[in-house]
Amino acid sequence: MKRKTELSLINQLLSMIENKETAMAADVYRNPVSDYTDRTQFDAEKALLFRNTPLVVGLSCELTDPGAYLTEDRAGVPILVVRGDDNKLRAFANVCRHRGTKLLRDCGFAKKLISCPYHAWAYSRQGTLEHVPFEQGFEKSDRATHGLTELSLEERHGLIWVTPTAGTSVNFDQFLAGLDEDLSSFNLQNYHHYETRTLSQRMNWKLVVDTFLETYHLGALHRATVYPIIHGNVGTFDPFGSHLRNIYARRSMDKLREVPEESWDLIEQTAIIYVLFPNTILVMQGDHIETWRIFPDYDDVNKTEMAVSLYTPELAKSESAKGHWDRNMDLLVKTVVEEDFPIGEEIQRGFYSGAQNEIIFGRNEPGLAHFHQRVKQVVY
Repeated sequence: MKRKTELSLINQLLSMIENKETAMAADVYRNPVSDYTDRTQFDAEKALLFRNTPLVVGLSCELTDPGAYLTEDRAGVPILVVRGDDNKLRAFANVCRHRGTKLLRDCGFAKKLISCPYHAWAYSRQGTLEHVPFEQGFEKSDRATHGLTELSLEERHGLIWVTPTAGTSVNFDQFLAGLDEDLSSFNLQNYHHYETRTLSQRMNWKLVVDTFLETYHLGALHRATVYPIIHGNVGTFDPFGSHLRNIYARRSMDKLREVPEESWDLIEQTAIIYVLFPNTILVMQGDHIETWRIFPDYDDVNKTEMAVSLYTPELAKSESAKGHWDRNMDLLVKTVVEEDFPIGEEIQRGFYSGAQNEIIFGRNEPGLAHFHQRVKQVVY
């Protein structure tokens, strides 16, 4: 982001700390409990948010060389992303055009020809059909029309977005809604993927997103872990179309008043939380980056799967560096899994008690209201 913006945000946060204030919405927002339990809404979310909206599948740093690939199944469509021999990144339905077999799994490096494990139909890294065993049995099948089904992919600012439904096009400038300036400033393409862990929780996917959208709970739930590091109930909020940015102040920020303004560093003194709508939490966390990619279960409204990734500014080569990042990864997962998610699972069960028809997002929780309003605008 521009230096002027960075300094303005720091000054906002310093003022909030001093005056015990935070970003405020115009009104309290009452969110229906059915938002987390209704099967009809759940099915609509999967169809409209997770099939027809660009989803972050990873960072460019994970796929730097020709042949590097990753797969993603959590959106309900098998996706294959591979960097071609021309160094261009492409996304395809991870489906052989012969009988529908999945071509590749997990992540790694694809051979020059990607061969189907069922009948060995083979495709180039660019998705063209190159080889059909016993081709005389398929004389009416034109290779040119039987390449892999391409999906819309956007590689921008070190992030990779894929729209899972074939034939869907998105005006990406409109979709980002002004986030380019922020995202480009972080040089995400220069980071290094360290680790990804998969988590599964018994709670609706939106309840997982909610976890990251306010610090009002820090003083109660995280008193011994996060609260000594980050101010509770202090933060800026800025919407970018359907996306949003919350910035939470570290307690070390208080000392900035004692140093020259030219030495102020926003990333160093805060946790910057982005919701890349609908389901990716991007956290700029001082010396590293976290992403939480959050997906509804295929069939269960009460279940969520997550891919939690850590990216480092330098490649971890030494044992001490690996130990440092292992501890960081353990800590970021441990705090949420041991403190936030047990509460979230209790909340999810409580939604079926009949005790209430709605929950309340206070004026001091504007990110929550914005996120849920945007989901409803798409779904209804």
